[in-house]
Amino acid sequence: MSAFSTQQMANRVASLMQERLGATGQGLEAKLATRGRSLPRKVRRAAEGVARAAAMAQNPKLLLQIDHEALARDYDICLRHLTALKPYRSVLNGTLAIVASIAGSLFLVSLLVIALLRWRGLV
Repeated sequence: MSAFSTQQMANRVASLMQERLGATGQGLEAKLATRGRSLPRKVRRAAEGVARAAAMAQNPKLLLQIDHEALARDYDICLRHLTALKPYRSVLNGTLAIVASIAGSLFLVSLLVIALLRWRGLV
């Protein structure tokens, strides 16, 4: 495996993180720094392994030390997880949770107001 293909793997993972998670920054390391916490531990460690291999591929002597089987495994883990994600799904889930919380609060307040009015004999 060449340095070019290793860098291509890192760029693919970085572009998927930008598309699916909204990660910012240049390169995989920067994207992991901004949105790495939103990944599961196994996927985050795999992405860190891909980033480490891409950094090692820049040096010809270190390129020979890269474990290509581990790199392929880490790359597959990252691709499998990131391609399964829908873009900005967490934003939609968060918005729905807020709307449900507001609706539930309004319902409880209206029940309390009705109970108070009945207790006072106004309804």
